[in-house]
Amino acid sequence: MDAAGAAPSGALTPPASGAVPAVRVPDVRASAQPWALLARLIRPHGRRGEIVAEILTDFPERFHQRTRLFLIPPERIGTSPRELVLENFWFQRSRIVLKFHAVDSINQAEALRNFSVAIPAAERVPVEQGSVYVSDLIGCRVFDLNQAGLEVGEVLDVDRGSSNTDLLVVHRRGLRRDQSEVLVPFVREHLVRIDLESRRVEMRLPEGLLEINAPLTEEEKKRLAGGSE
Repeated sequence: MDAAGAAPSGALTPPASGAVPAVRVPDVRASAQPWALLARLIRPHGRRGEIVAEILTDFPERFHQRTRLFLIPPERIGTSPRELVLENFWFQRSRIVLKFHAVDSINQAEALRNFSVAIPAAERVPVEQGSVYVSDLIGCRVFDLNQAGLEVGEVLDVDRGSSNTDLLVVHRRGLRRDQSEVLVPFVREHLVRIDLESRRVEMRLPEGLLEINAPLTEEEKKRLAGGSE
């Protein structure tokens, strides 16, 4: 979540992991993404056009400071972003309810299901040096300098909840769907450089990391089957 908006996602500062200190803060260049996502519309709420939304920002209280927002349609719809005025909002457990001007009925709210609420990336609050917005990482290609600059794959998402360390969800091309994702710890000891203009993340990954999610070989399957008898 982004500080004042990004998607899925906020500003990350890659931590040092374990006892291995970071040698230096990697070079993080300017964002190439045009939008920062604040929320994703889920379903209508009530009969007057209110909409329940999933929060995608680390600073939802900043909705108080914003009346002009943009709605970005899902890819399947393919229309241009739509500018709307935020009339009101309130929190509902871990979600937020939004009321936009001229959206006054269940049908109008239903038509906005799965739209993303965004602001121009240029309007985001600047992050501190050494940090990066998660939304800027999405779509970047990851390269392993420990393997002569081998391209690992493309960042699909950042997993921030399943462990104590943020994990890049990286898609590896050419593999079956159930084998195509690898989780890469986003920590300074592995990170060398981030070039957002070139959509490039350079890392030095520990030996064997990419094999953790690799499918078993036929020999390994036979060995495991023999050991279970």
